[in-house]
Amino acid sequence: MENKSFDVIIIGGSYSGLSAGMALGRSLRKVLIIDNGKPCNRQTPYSHNLITHDGKAPKEIAELAKEQVEKYETVKFHEGTVTEISQNDGFTVEIQNGKSFQAKKLILASGVKDMMPDIPGFRECWGISVLHCPYCHGYEVKNEVTAILSDGDIAYDFSKLVYNLTKELSLLSNGQSVLSEEQKKKLEKNNISLIEDQVESIEHENGHIRKINFKTGKEIFLKALYAKIPFEQNIDLSELGCELTEQGFIKVDFMQKTNVPGLFACGDNVTMMRSVANAIAQGNFTGAVVNKELSEEEF
Repeated sequence: MENKSFDVIIIGGSYSGLSAGMALGRSLRKVLIIDNGKPCNRQTPYSHNLITHDGKAPKEIAELAKEQVEKYETVKFHEGTVTEISQNDGFTVEIQNGKSFQAKKLILASGVKDMMPDIPGFRECWGISVLHCPYCHGYEVKNEVTAILSDGDIAYDFSKLVYNLTKELSLLSNGQSVLSEEQKKKLEKNNISLIEDQVESIEHENGHIRKINFKTGKEIFLKALYAKIPFEQNIDLSELGCELTEQGFIKVDFMQKTNVPGLFACGDNVTMMRSVANAIAQGNFTGAVVNKELSEEEF
């Protein structure tokens, strides 16, 4: 009979969840990792800025991680999508297939869902040549013709990071920009073109950008496009009363604890520093914190 009661349930089986699972498995905790097999970087061909794995495919890193975590007998896996979470003397997690599981503690390593703009070609290029992070992908397109799709203060600040990697840079506001005159002058001083035309489409070859077409008929040829796009949490947290930050991340303290007792969160769902390396580190730390809390309660 399938075990339905655990010390800890981890929702999300990518880097943060697997890292937390390993820490807890090594502490002899009964752990269930629930994952739907749809990581946000599933389309990204290479993962960078991660020592010992720099340049490897994200899927390859995740598969190796899961293989290693599976060796710990107290850690179990279940494939599925979480539909409901309730709290009553612990946590009950219900899955789309009708099954439910209970645990004393719950770790949300569930990531976030990127909200793609309605621009033909954008989704196909996401993670390949439409990029979210200069630390993860910037070195590979250094000194190339590059653009940023964003506007306002976020775009202005982001342009400083990208300008460090390439001087052939444009900022696409996708409509009339809300940048201040002072910000526009600073961009001009650094030879960063501000293009306020609305984007029509992205022409690409197997996810690799060739050019951006604008609704005015204008076009620019590019090697890479950085994009700052909105996101939403993968898990509905409203019933739990879990607080979010103004930016939409799960609010946690320095111990990765949410405002809900027994509920922890780590990875992309709590920070704008979205990288494999950061997710692994946060997961490892969260696993240790949860084990310590369980140990203190049981002593």
